[in-house]
Amino acid sequence: MNQFLNNKAFLELNENQKLAVKTLNGPLLVLSGAGTGKTRVLTARLANLIYSRITNPWNILAVTFTNKAAREMKFRLENLIGQPANSVFLGTFHSIAAKILRENAELVGLNSNYTIITPDDQVRLLKQIMVDANIDIKKFTPKSMSNLIASWKDRAYRPKDVSISNNINFANGKGIDIYKMYQQRLITLNSVDFGDLLLFNLTIFRDHPDILERYYTKLSYFLVDEYQDTNTIQYMWLKILASKTENICCVGDDDQSIYGWRGAEVGNILRFEKDYPSAKVIKLEENYRSTGRILEAANSIILNNKERLGKNLKTSSDLGEKIALFSVWDGMEEAKKTSNEIENLYSNGFRYDQMAVLVRAGHQTRYFEERFIEIGIPYKVIGAKFYERQEIRDALAYLRVVQQPNDDLALERIINVPKRGLGASTINMIHTHAKKNKISYFLASQELLMTDELRPNVKKVLQNLINQFLNWNRQNKDISHTDLALKILDESGYIAYWQNENSIEGEGRLENLKELVNAMSGFENLAGFLEHISLVMDGDNEAEAGEVSLMTLHAAKGLEFEVVFLPGWEEGIFPSQRSIDETGLAGLEEERRLAYVGITRAKKRLFVTFAANRQVHGLWQGSIPSRFISELPKNHLIEYIEGNLGGDAFSYNQIDFGVSHDKGAYGPGFFRAKQTGIKAIDLYKKPTVGHSDLVNNNNFNNGQRVFHQKFGMGHVISSDGDKLNINFDKAGEKKVVSSFIKIIE
Repeated sequence: MNQFLNNKAFLELNENQKLAVKTLNGPLLVLSGAGTGKTRVLTARLANLIYSRITNPWNILAVTFTNKAAREMKFRLENLIGQPANSVFLGTFHSIAAKILRENAELVGLNSNYTIITPDDQVRLLKQIMVDANIDIKKFTPKSMSNLIASWKDRAYRPKDVSISNNINFANGKGIDIYKMYQQRLITLNSVDFGDLLLFNLTIFRDHPDILERYYTKLSYFLVDEYQDTNTIQYMWLKILASKTENICCVGDDDQSIYGWRGAEVGNILRFEKDYPSAKVIKLEENYRSTGRILEAANSIILNNKERLGKNLKTSSDLGEKIALFSVWDGMEEAKKTSNEIENLYSNGFRYDQMAVLVRAGHQTRYFEERFIEIGIPYKVIGAKFYERQEIRDALAYLRVVQQPNDDLALERIINVPKRGLGASTINMIHTHAKKNKISYFLASQELLMTDELRPNVKKVLQNLINQFLNWNRQNKDISHTDLALKILDESGYIAYWQNENSIEGEGRLENLKELVNAMSGFENLAGFLEHISLVMDGDNEAEAGEVSLMTLHAAKGLEFEVVFLPGWEEGIFPSQRSIDETGLAGLEEERRLAYVGITRAKKRLFVTFAANRQVHGLWQGSIPSRFISELPKNHLIEYIEGNLGGDAFSYNQIDFGVSHDKGAYGPGFFRAKQTGIKAIDLYKKPTVGHSDLVNNNNFNNGQRVFHQKFGMGHVISSDGDKLNINFDKAGEKKVVSSFIKIIE
């Protein structure tokens, strides 16, 4: 008799959870909604496999995505079975693949003591290869090549599998050659990168059927966590290993697939029944986290996605408080409104560490951080705080040297950022001369340039940098500090540096730099802004009651809070315009899944805000509410939105994306905008995929110097309405819309 079925841990499960635990043979998809207890089901099913004795513990393979998840699963399993679970093959995709590769390394030209190189080592190795191949590493960076190779490996592409169309955009079609040389070099070094672990596993399975047969004998039952996050090569690896017995149980939630930007394929979970025609699907829909209204909001939004298997979260708890939807004037007002609500909740018994602000993009944290510091709300940023991020500190260092050339710490930070050939020996020479003569690094650099101490090529580079700083310092008196910041970031090569990264990380850093320029526009001059930053960065505090969490929606997956604030629900911000532009409807659906994840982090209270206006490069742009707002269930929302803008209020029922109404259809931000002469976009205008409505009040003339947030500095060649032909300094001639252009005086 299977004793586990009388175990308390099993008896406490609901009926669908019990069914998932008892279904041991054949393919099984456990479609587990947010907060429905998937980890309990996974570990209980593992325990049942062991207790049932239909297989041996060492014949079970359990795969997770993170080491933390693997440790938690092992800990829970050992508590259930009352003994160590070391014999179960349990770990991450990469850790398990690494063990398989060590057992068969010689089949792919490696020794079993191979090393796994770090991402930094990978970039350094690629740099050597690309320099030897006479490739311009400033235009085609080793980091971007590293990202490209990683993406190929995620799709199970060996060098011979990469097509011309996949390769043509990098280094004039030389990407495949670099990839080949890189792989050959790794073999020589007896090393692999993370992508190789699964890639070499597949090679071994395909080329050596006898080895695959050995694993068929060794592994007969498979459990997979977070199946919706698998990429192509992980999917192929699992499918090959499980093909013999098809005793595979995948647990996941298609509605929480939010990592498409890093290779995850939601189609893997959507096609499960096609891959395994005899599969059973069990839906876990009983949510143990959130109130009824919050779940209804999540259900209502995700129902608009077409590519999903379908389920409906429910709860036996009460409806709870209505969801609060607020319209605000701008980002600063949004931060104030949020902080006021946090203080009210705190005074009513909620702890700070029970509350979270979840933003779509990292740059949105800036207003909240400054506001929380200003009024003393303790907070923590999951990830780097805004003014502590690398790109922000670099940009501030440039600005500090322009404002105060004798700022040695700032100059030392960016003298070779981005890399310009001023290495450690040059910096040491400057440092020695400055110390000996008791002068600043800047003055020491100028004096060294009047000597023959420096090599000619180094002298030329340093002279150019010093001249740039002197020029920027003069311009600080003649042009606005925001325009000056744009010029510095462009002319220094810093914007191009991150553009050439050609990665999600690089794009995020560029967004943060734009937000830094936005922050500057609120001050009269550069000196005032830098003083403000010094005070902000010195204003952190601690509190016994914990800290409010501030993070992106992606970082929040798997977490839960009593109270959640979701700011920035506007078209272009959320859903992200970039996601829609790059992948169309698929991108929009992933954005909607991200909204679903954000909503389901909340247990008791949920607040959603949108602003009527946002500032980009110092220009005010009207905003329209996110299409996701129109998808929220009206009967579960607070009916009236207090805009805190002179007493204006309007009913949510009047925000109708298809029909024009009277004053209420626009909201308080629209009318305040009209009164102040700032253009705002009609709130009732129905958004469409690819929609981008940004305000432009400039008239462009041929030859004008302009700045574009993606392509940098350039000058206008011709114009046709809002379409411009611009010759960009680094990107060449491009056709762009005027909405994204700012005139540089």
